[in-house]
This record gives sequence, structure tokens and C-alpha cells, in this order.
Amino acid sequence: MRRLITQTTLALILLPFAVNAQTDANKEIKVLSLEDAKAYAVKNNAAAKNARLDVKIQRAKNAEVTGISLPNVSVQGQYSQYLDPFKSFVPGEFVGQPGTFIPVQFTPTYTTNAGATASQILFDGSVMVALQAKKAIVKVIEQGAQLTEEEIRYNVQKAYYGLVIAGKQYNILKSSLQNGRKMANEMHVMQQTGFVEKIEVDRTDVQINNLAADSIRIGGLVTTTEQLLKYSMGMDMAQPLVLSDTTLEMTLADADGLLLQGEDYTDRTDFNMLQSQLRLNQYDLKRHRLSGLPSLSTFISAGYNYAANKFDNLFDFRFYQSSVNWGLGLRMPIFDGMQRYNRVKQAKLAIKKSYNSIEELKLAIDFQTDMSKTNYKNSLIALENKRRNLDLANSVLDLAQKKYKAGVGSNLELTSAQNDMLMAQNNYFSAMLDVINAKSDLQKALGQFK
Repeated sequence: MRRLITQTTLALILLPFAVNAQTDANKEIKVLSLEDAKAYAVKNNAAAKNARLDVKIQRAKNAEVTGISLPNVSVQGQYSQYLDPFKSFVPGEFVGQPGTFIPVQFTPTYTTNAGATASQILFDGSVMVALQAKKAIVKVIEQGAQLTEEEIRYNVQKAYYGLVIAGKQYNILKSSLQNGRKMANEMHVMQQTGFVEKIEVDRTDVQINNLAADSIRIGGLVTTTEQLLKYSMGMDMAQPLVLSDTTLEMTLADADGLLLQGEDYTDRTDFNMLQSQLRLNQYDLKRHRLSGLPSLSTFISAGYNYAANKFDNLFDFRFYQSSVNWGLGLRMPIFDGMQRYNRVKQAKLAIKKSYNSIEELKLAIDFQTDMSKTNYKNSLIALENKRRNLDLANSVLDLAQKKYKAGVGSNLELTSAQNDMLMAQNNYFSAMLDVINAKSDLQKALGQFK
């Protein structure tokens, strides 16, 4: 009965993975290194795609601003017909009827006109500053897109190694469960022959049940972490995925270099973004100041018009009259109710806020870097301690197994050694995950996810 329960438990553990394998059999397996996963995420993640679209939108807006400084040309035409033309009264003396007024139609029945107008700004302080600020605005949007991509790379790296560690934990538990089942079968046979007491068999069954429960938990963690990684990458959840960078020790090769690396504020995209925002605020101040200067523009217009009482005459272009005029327009602001003064004041205060934000970010970068280095050092020390404990637990288990096979060790001693070894393995992988997360945090603080 116990054997049947154990086999059923193992089948339930492996069932989700078997179903996934069957469901995804028609899809090509995608093998990704860490860098491949980051590149895939930057290309396919919705936030990254929207950030790149924001850059294109801003460039289109800049082209719109440029259009303000270019000549503006428009054409217009009009045709009208008076169904009941307006008539004016003239004294009857003109037609030999003194003392009366005669209605006379001065307005023609049909009128047409067509013309074109062109205008050009010669000088406008606000437009001039807007043209100067175009590149700075695009730069801010581009830096925002880059910051989004860096955050995506950071999340992908953590999810990637989280999945690697969860997979290793699951494989070890699965192997331990198989070994436990083999030992349980031997214990049941030995109990039937009278060489082992029932309490020792029960201890083995309890251990197998615990392993089965841990396997279910870690199996669920593997599935959840894989889904998190795919979500971060913008990948279809049904896409079969295999990770190629599974050698965790290689991720610690540059530990000394990271810990010794000094911080440079300009390596942080968010810092550079604040600097760009400061320049935009300075452009805004300049724009409001120059808005008090006169603006000068020129225009020219030309057109043709004609009127007749017969519709057919409208197509005889010999009778059309032309007109051309040009001029200059000067606008001089005199008093606007202190609006420009208050806009300048607001722009100055915004600049002060930008300086404050930059100083605050410097302190935050210092804090993040120092804290991340401290966490990284402590996690490395803890990992080395857990590694020594794991080696010691493996040695104890190996000795307990040899003593048990030689008949000089007890089942309780073997079970205890196996439990200690599994606990040491869990602690080791947990410490390894802490190290990788701490390394990711330090890389982020140093601006290394570009």
C-alpha cells in the first residue's frame, strides 16, 4: 500500500511537466543564454516597445515644431450665387422720375475668387527656443526608453537565475526521492524477512512523503518562475524554453571586480535623464524670457476675382482681375497682466527643483551602491558557509550509508543524515539565489544593465 502511495505521489509531481511537454511538442524548443534572454526581452517586452514608440512620437512632434519656422502656404477659392440679389435705391432724378427712388441691382448674380497666401516668421523668441530644445526633448525620451530597457534586463536576469536554481533544486529532490523509494522497497523486504522493525520502515515512509511534498513545492516554483521569466521577456507562455547558462559558479567570477569598482554618476541613466531634464527647464526659462521680445513676420497674397450676371461668363478668364499684396507684421507685447513674469518665476523654481532632485539622486546612488556592496559581501560569506555545510553533510551521509550497508549503522542515523543533507542543499541554493540577487542589485546600482 505504501509503495502504491509513493508511486502515485511521484506521478502527480511529474504530471504537470509531462502535460507541458505534450502540449508544447509541436513548438520548436528555444534555447537561450542569459544575454539572449535579455535581448529577446528588450525586443519583445511591451513596455520596451512602447518606450521606443514614444521616441518616434516625440520625433514626429519635433518635426511639427520645425514646421512653425517654415513658410506656411495656403490656397482658397470661393464661388457664390445670389438667388435674389440685393438692390440699392437711387434717386429717380437720374432716370427722369423726380421725387422717387428706383431699385437698382449693383451686386452681380455670380461671383468667383481664388487666391494663395504665404507667411513666414522672421523672428519669434519662443519659436527660436523651441527649435533649440528639440534635441534635448528627444534625448530625455530616449533616456526614458533606455531606463525601461535596463529595468527589463535587471528583471530578466533575476528571473533567469531564479529558474536555474529552482530547476537544480527540483532535480536533486527528484533524485533523492528515487533513491528513497529504492531504499523503502528494500526496507519493506527486510521487514517481511524479520531483519528490520516496522518503526524503521515507517521512518523511511515519512521521509519519502516529506520529499514528495518538497518536490511538489519546488516543482510549482519551477513552473511559476518560468512563467515569470517568459512574462518579463514578452514570450508566449506555451513556448518550450531551455536555459543554457546554468553554471552558477561562473556568475561569481567577477565578484572582486564588482566590489572594487567605484561609482560614476554618469553611468546611471536616471542621473543623465535628470541632467537632461534640467537643460529642458533652462530652455523653458529662456523661452518665457524671450516671449517678451517683439515678433516679426512677413506675408504675401495673390488672387483673381470676377463677377457676372451670366453663369457662362465665369469661364471667360480674360475678364478676371488679379491682385497682389505683401506686408510685414510686428507684434510688441506691452502688458499681459504679469503673466510672463509669473511664468518666468515658475521656470526658475522648476530649475531649483531639478538641482535638488539631482543632489537627492546622488545620495540615493551612494546609498544603493554601498548597501548593495555590503549585501553582496555578506551573501558571498554566507554562501561559502553553506557550501562548507553542504560538503560536511554529504560526508556525513556517505559515512552513514557505508555504516548502514555494513550492518553497523542504524536506519535512524541514515535518515537523520539524509534530512541534514537535504536541508544543507536547500540552504546552499537559497544562499546562491541571495548572492545572484545581490549581484544584480549591485550591477543595477553601478548602471551595468545598458
